[in-house]
Amino acid sequence: MGEPLNRTFNHDEGLIRPMKGKIDPDLGPDVIMAMIPSDLDLLAKTSQAQKIEHSHKALYDVYRAEDGLEGSFAISGPFLGAPQAVMGMEKLIALGVQRIWVLGWCGSLQPGLCIGDLVLPTSAISEEGTSQHYPVAEKIPRADEALCQMLDDALKKKGQSFVRGTVWTTDAPYRETPAKVKAYQEKGILAVEMEMSALMTSDELFDLKWHSGFKNPKLRKSSRVAVKVLLDLVKSFQQLNNSTTQRLNRP
Repeated sequence: MGEPLNRTFNHDEGLIRPMKGKIDPDLGPDVIMAMIPSDLDLLAKTSQAQKIEHSHKALYDVYRAEDGLEGSFAISGPFLGAPQAVMGMEKLIALGVQRIWVLGWCGSLQPGLCIGDLVLPTSAISEEGTSQHYPVAEKIPRADEALCQMLDDALKKKGQSFVRGTVWTTDAPYRETPAKVKAYQEKGILAVEMEMSALMTSDELFDLKWHSGFKNPKLRKSSRVAVKVLLDLVKSFQQLNNSTTQRLNRP
């Protein structure tokens, strides 16, 4: 038998490529992708961002936040799982985005990691079907080290506790079996999510039972902290870009 198609042809370009459409906006270098609708709403309200027209508006929203003279950044979401999130990400890149910040929820796999704790994923174990179609699929998925360190520094500066490490990504949340959970626990995997640091069903699985965290005030509080940290980081990039532009424009 020959090799599976995804292994034989995974270095080819797709027939359908993300492109900027007639109604699509030009975006700046930064975007915050919010997986959860409530986080998206909070980001938009906090930054006074305005919803803008784009060709994928039936799939997710895009907002532009104007940061005074410093420039603008984008906010996009919500997204459910790897396929939709990657589709959105590729489109946003086609519109000019260079730095992507992701905000989502995840379910704990470790006894010491509870509802409301912040997780900074540095790498992921992939059990979803999207990443295998990309040439880098044979490597361990890792977050950008520089951006990760910026988040690390920003959280420490605010005195906010967090953990960083590997998460388990799956697009089959109802197949988080006890045996699988236990195996990943023993490997030190921190949490489970549906797409790099995002899971719609926030839960704790470390005792092999499901504990809903949707209404827990600690989860909402941590979401607000994460929103503030991400907005501050993105705005700092706008200030840096503006300062660089002013220096270049001096006579």
